[in-house]
Amino acid sequence: MSALLDIQNLTLDLPDGTRLLHGISLSVAAGETVGLVGESGSGKSLTARAVLGLLPDGAETGGTVTVDGRSPLDGRAELQGIRRADAAMVFQDPRAGINPMRRIGDHVTEALRLAPARGSAPWKKDAARARAEELLAAVRLPSPTEHLDQHPHELSGGMLQRVMIAGALTTEPRLLVCDEPTTALDVTTQAEIVQVLRELCAERGMGMLFITHDLNLAGSLCDRLVVMKDGAVVEEGPARDVLTAPAAEYTRRLVAATPRLSGAALAPVQKGAGADALVRVSGVSKTYKVRGGHEVRAVADAELSVPAGGALAVVGESGSGKSTLARMIVGLEAADAGEIVIGGRSATAVPRSRAERLARAKSVQMVFQDPYLSLDPRIPAGRAVEDALLLHTGLSREAARARARELLASVGLAPEHADARPKTLSGGQRQRVAIARALAIEPELLVMDEATSALDVSVQAQVLDLVADIRQKQGLTLLFISHDLAVVRRVCEQTIVMRRGEIVERGATDRLLADPQHPYTRLLIDSVPVPVE
Repeated sequence: MSALLDIQNLTLDLPDGTRLLHGISLSVAAGETVGLVGESGSGKSLTARAVLGLLPDGAETGGTVTVDGRSPLDGRAELQGIRRADAAMVFQDPRAGINPMRRIGDHVTEALRLAPARGSAPWKKDAARARAEELLAAVRLPSPTEHLDQHPHELSGGMLQRVMIAGALTTEPRLLVCDEPTTALDVTTQAEIVQVLRELCAERGMGMLFITHDLNLAGSLCDRLVVMKDGAVVEEGPARDVLTAPAAEYTRRLVAATPRLSGAALAPVQKGAGADALVRVSGVSKTYKVRGGHEVRAVADAELSVPAGGALAVVGESGSGKSTLARMIVGLEAADAGEIVIGGRSATAVPRSRAERLARAKSVQMVFQDPYLSLDPRIPAGRAVEDALLLHTGLSREAARARARELLASVGLAPEHADARPKTLSGGQRQRVAIARALAIEPELLVMDEATSALDVSVQAQVLDLVADIRQKQGLTLLFISHDLAVVRRVCEQTIVMRRGEIVERGATDRLLADPQHPYTRLLIDSVPVPVE
């Protein structure tokens, strides 16, 4: 097949001479989906952004990039032509790519009204709105007409990602570049988005360059895979061949680190885990009042127990009540009813005094999904861990600093990262800092709320191995909230499934995943991407 996208020997140098891309070559044919996989910092996003001319200021490029015969590196006129007619991009975080003050309709119609394809006249307002409604329907949004008049905050993450896809399709591009578009979505929403992309490519004959660190997803969606490491291509070929018989050592490590729903990698029974419950939740409920006087039942009559040294997973879609339940256990939310007991002590009420807050923090620590929001942007990574040690232990400043560096090293960070502020670290590096800070206090219970969902598979494996090692040595108890059932299978012995605030199924993880009894559990399992064998 002739190449719709053709990249040959692409290099990219920063003004200081640092080379970020080292002779990248790849191609995408019309109707073909090519996966660009690798860890954070491998150069995946830089390569994809070069297709649309979205390069760092002052960067110098070498080699060639052509999209349907035109090059984005040949000046502004050619670049605008590509952006208007040939290629479009869907970014990882839809909320960062759309103005929160504008309505959905304004976002989708902007390209039609202001920058139509070369040779086409700008669309009139009514025609552009009608076309926007068609596109929202094409990406299977439930109420296209109503959505046009809504603001971004009124849509869920999955719905907003569909809006971004619709916006990318306004000028009917021949090439769609997707940069981690499903990373933060739950499995059912991810399955829906992937199905939308698959159908659009089939119907329109589009080529797609799909960037992801999820090898299971890449194997289920892509025709070919290109594996990148440190700004260079280390392997490429048919997706099935790359995943079942990888040639490069780096690819073999990625494949080995990828959790799966089947196989031998089950959560090991930890030493010290017994029948005595460290955590007991009885009849806990939480309801929120929202605008207009409506009530949203977040958690309804939740019952669970976690034995000391054990690991319990809480799974379900976004909005199922997982995080609300976790926040009540940690003491960040007050329960409307029910009782929470941790280590034989009542933990139902939100701690008020400083002494109560310190006692709760000493026994329970939480690692959140977005580490950037839980780390002070002004404080270096080492200092963040050091301050936690000084607050909860009797260590001197010097001893706390040394211990902080040991903890950062234990989660795979280099010594220089101790002096780095959060904005200079990658998402995975920030999450490792948050985990090191939580483990520094040696809590009885660690609550991880989607804490590994945005990590590369190798980093994720490293973090999970670290947590398993600490559980084995210290008898740490774990409450693990996730939408990734393959990770749950590897980490937790017991699992509960939540849907719309209710626990609909519970049991041993291997049994529940192998023989689910509730239709909703079956839906979650069926939504997990499985590479084509």
